[in-house]
Amino acid sequence: QVHLVESGGGLVQAGDSLKLSCAASGRTFGDNALGWFRSAPGKERAFIAAISGSGNTTFYTDSVKGRFTIFRDNDKNTMYLQMNNLKPEDTAKYYCAAPLTNRYPFRILTSGRGWSFWGQGTQVTVSS
Repeated sequence: QVHLVESGGGLVQAGDSLKLSCAASGRTFGDNALGWFRSAPGKERAFIAAISGSGNTTFYTDSVKGRFTIFRDNDKNTMYLQMNNLKPEDTAKYYCAAPLTNRYPFRILTSGRGWSFWGQGTQVTVSS
């Protein structure tokens, strides 16, 4: 099993930065790819970023590419999302996620498919 806990959200102004954290426990941390999703009010949950188990490969959707950076510290069993130049449209509840198994090819995960475990979410609100 994988247990995920997000933290680091808050209320900021447009142009500000936030760093989200996702603490993971359960399966061997370094064996699992991890990802970030977000859900804006009234909208479906959207995949935005993923990182391989080793941290050597990352993927971003166009909505966040160039502004957000996903990285991980496997010694601390923690994944991060550094969010820069935040915009009001980034306002959402952010979730970290893990796949059901560590056998899914990364290309499948970056399509938004294959994610099965979720944290409780952390709220990010960007004012303007």
